[in-house]
Amino acid sequence: MSETSSRHPGRPAGPGRATRLVRGGLERSPHGETSEALYLTSGFVYETAASAEARFKGEEEGYVYSRYGNPTVTMFEERIAGLEGAEACFATASGMAAVFSALACQLSAGDRLVASRALFGSCFQVVTQILPRFGVETVLVDGTDLEAWKRELAKGAKVVFFETISNPTLEVLDLPAIVALAKAAGATVVADNVFSTPLLLRPIEHGADVSVYSGTKHIDGQGRCLGGAILCSRKFHDDRLLPFVRHTGPALSPFNAWTLLKGLETLELRVERQARTAQAVAEWLEAHPAVTRVVYPGLASHPQHALAARLLEGFGTVVTFEVQGGKEAAFRLLDSLEIVDISNNLGDAKSLITHPATTTHRSMPEEQRRATGITPGLVRLSPGLESAEDLLADLEQGLAAAGGGRAAAE
Repeated sequence: MSETSSRHPGRPAGPGRATRLVRGGLERSPHGETSEALYLTSGFVYETAASAEARFKGEEEGYVYSRYGNPTVTMFEERIAGLEGAEACFATASGMAAVFSALACQLSAGDRLVASRALFGSCFQVVTQILPRFGVETVLVDGTDLEAWKRELAKGAKVVFFETISNPTLEVLDLPAIVALAKAAGATVVADNVFSTPLLLRPIEHGADVSVYSGTKHIDGQGRCLGGAILCSRKFHDDRLLPFVRHTGPALSPFNAWTLLKGLETLELRVERQARTAQAVAEWLEAHPAVTRVVYPGLASHPQHALAARLLEGFGTVVTFEVQGGKEAAFRLLDSLEIVDISNNLGDAKSLITHPATTTHRSMPEEQRRATGITPGLVRLSPGLESAEDLLADLEQGLAAAGGGRAAAE
């Protein structure tokens, strides 16, 4: 995860990534504060009535209302847009607000959406339940099957939506190939890049129109607040996104924007450490007799390992594995862990584990869960910043309690 990459030799020269993570978007007030200023205000005042009119008409620069824009929020938007290489950003109150806004701002009754079937539970609900209520036709495909994409896109589509690394089964999608197919069909591409983070993959560099993030995950990365971001071109931002978000109100609060700004400062350090730990944990789990399946893009056994090595600048911070004995054994494992916390969040400084079938993907029909590999024994582990040795010891005693420790196998 170096600041420059041989994969992108044409990237414009400028400050390195580590510098942008700390100083991107920085705008100091006249007081010259070191840390970014926190503007806890809902509205703004004007010198004259004519000035207020001019700002609302867009003829005078300045803020009018924090639902539209706020100086602290702007700093966060500019920092993450610079990291991604995007022209514009709108920060939202949560990751799901980002996903829904990015889709809803451009879809109308009669439009067709083609999406990967391996989606986070709430994304699955938006695609299969909420958008169809407004007359949007939605179709799910196997995201790793380019022929399936080709068949459905040949029928036409307004928007294509997918997760670059799927939650929780960690499918790695061929982003450039899907973008090419979508563009040929005249569709806009919206990529949910939460698991990759903008450090491992930047969808806009590969031709995606929109890249969305849950800032709640790695960007904050310390379990403090919710937030999201929609990264896109200036034209998409001005023509599609702003008219929708300004009137529907999914804006990020200034305090959460300030928290996310501080999270960005250490994002690279945390993701690098978590990815190293995830690789070590995945290799250890793959040799464990109580584990029937390990899914991590950094393993040679991963179906898209070669693609991940070519496309990503690292293999990610999440490991998914299946425990022998199904749901009961998985629950015993989770209940026995002493360091790792049971939580449906991820990308946190503390190691977190969840049982997707009964939490994040509970609302997904069972046949859809099984089609995407979410079995009763599957658990999702997000290693934090603790010692890798301590995490492995905790997993060892947890798996033993689940009924499948090494001693039991012997």
